[in-house]
Amino acid sequence: MGKELEKLARWNKSWIAMVLLVAMLGLSACGGGSTVSDNNPAVGESSQNNTQSSGNSDSNANSTNNSTEEAPQAAYPLTLTDATGTEVTFDKAPERIISLVPSETENLFAVGAGEQVVGVDEWSNYPEEATAKPKVGDMNTNVEAVLALNPDLVITSASMTKEVIDQLRELNITVFSSNPTTLDETITHMEQLGLITGHAEEASKVAEEMRQAKEQVVNTVKDAPKKKVYLEYYAGYSAGQGTFLDELMTLAGGENVAGDEQGWFEIDPEKVLESNPDVIVYPNMGDDKSLLEGITSRPGWENVEAVKNDRLIAVTEDPLVRPGPRLTEGLLELAKAIHPDLFK
Repeated sequence: MGKELEKLARWNKSWIAMVLLVAMLGLSACGGGSTVSDNNPAVGESSQNNTQSSGNSDSNANSTNNSTEEAPQAAYPLTLTDATGTEVTFDKAPERIISLVPSETENLFAVGAGEQVVGVDEWSNYPEEATAKPKVGDMNTNVEAVLALNPDLVITSASMTKEVIDQLRELNITVFSSNPTTLDETITHMEQLGLITGHAEEASKVAEEMRQAKEQVVNTVKDAPKKKVYLEYYAGYSAGQGTFLDELMTLAGGENVAGDEQGWFEIDPEKVLESNPDVIVYPNMGDDKSLLEGITSRPGWENVEAVKNDRLIAVTEDPLVRPGPRLTEGLLELAKAIHPDLFK
């Protein structure tokens, strides 16, 4: 399953990496000697980080309700259990952070810790400031480059190969691994990063904006008839139960026609044809129309409602697959694709 996850991480490039990754490993990500994954897209394959703090720093509970509570503040030393089950203690806010996955890079900048970031992976292309940071590898982490930047914290995905995480820790590098697998867990993780980096107030604001954005979408579509949606993220592959995309389609007022499948899988074209989706969603790949052409050229698919009614919608890549601050932007874009009449 590992190589399929890589495709998800590199959606903005070719979408090919994720299909191969998910096929090999249940959990995978950026790592030395292994393929890269921005995140572990399979919601059902791992639980959210268990968080324990030595101070009064509990993150907000998963919720879409507006919160008026004061933002939590980190009390150092701060001890948290990361997604690998490892307790990590922070004596103070880290000053030299390296991010090995694009989603965490976005998260760090979003909570106001961008100036503390001294290195990123090759695929960290957002925000623009991140592209100027020194690179420490693409599909393989360059451990020597990491050491040269003298980090006091490396942020990874728990889906990274265990060997890479262990190697960094054996070199006395503080590593914190995350693995949010739902939208709510992503929001909570944002608050967690705020505590770690000393930007709890900024993180709380981002988290609240995301909760409000989710609530707005959910409330807008709650009374609308469900639309049958088929999403093809790579030629012949779709997302079933236990994935970010399945959750987002549901929140956006859709019924995933692949929802009876698990994880990331190769489709049966006949089964999709029988499900007769109202909307077909696929990634916007710029001038490359091969994916769209492949969908519309399948035998019999000219009779699918989505094809007959020209309801094949290209969506922006990264916001939908990176568990970070733009995930609710992806949710809104999906909702507009599924229920355009409700979002003017």
